[in-house]
Amino acid sequence: GRALADNASKKLVAYHEAGHALVGTLLPHHDPVNKVTLVPRGQAKGLTWFTPAEDQSLISCNSLKARVAGALGGRAAEQVVFGSGKVTTGAGGDLQTVERLARAMVTQYGMSEAGTLVFEDGGFTGPSYSEDVSTKIDMAIRSISDEGYSTALQLMCQYRSCLDHLAEELVETETMTGKRLREIVAQYTPIPEKIAAV
Repeated sequence: GRALADNASKKLVAYHEAGHALVGTLLPHHDPVNKVTLVPRGQAKGLTWFTPAEDQSLISCNSLKARVAGALGGRAAEQVVFGSGKVTTGAGGDLQTVERLARAMVTQYGMSEAGTLVFEDGGFTGPSYSEDVSTKIDMAIRSISDEGYSTALQLMCQYRSCLDHLAEELVETETMTGKRLREIVAQYTPIPEKIAAV
């Protein structure tokens, strides 16, 4: 049973990382994928590295939304391939990333329905805004997250055969360059040109 469990785990991680990489490759506002690996690093079972544009001081709303969708690509791949009951805790770090990005979009950058104000969290004393504002912030964060997950799920379903190809090769090779990733994706669909973060 151990080898089988290891193989099943490796396959799951391969699909998870392939999901991140596929979303990152197909969204024009997302940073390009540099490398994908199944080799564990710290708490992570696998990693997908992206190469951000040089200037990270100005990032558009579209780029932040693409990063949210990219972070949810692993979870979306797990759901599409293995079903909701098999979605793993591997997406825990991704969900924290999504929450951090979406919260910043809403409370620091005014990129939501909650308005164009900056909302301070208040530190130890707690937020200095009303419960109604707090509800609006939570709803806006949820909306950004849901939109990103919907985008990721749609890409996983639409390009499922490409996802399978990427995951199968990752199971065999364990590491894939961004160049190889784009070669595989290009067999299934034209790769959109990357649009600068601003």
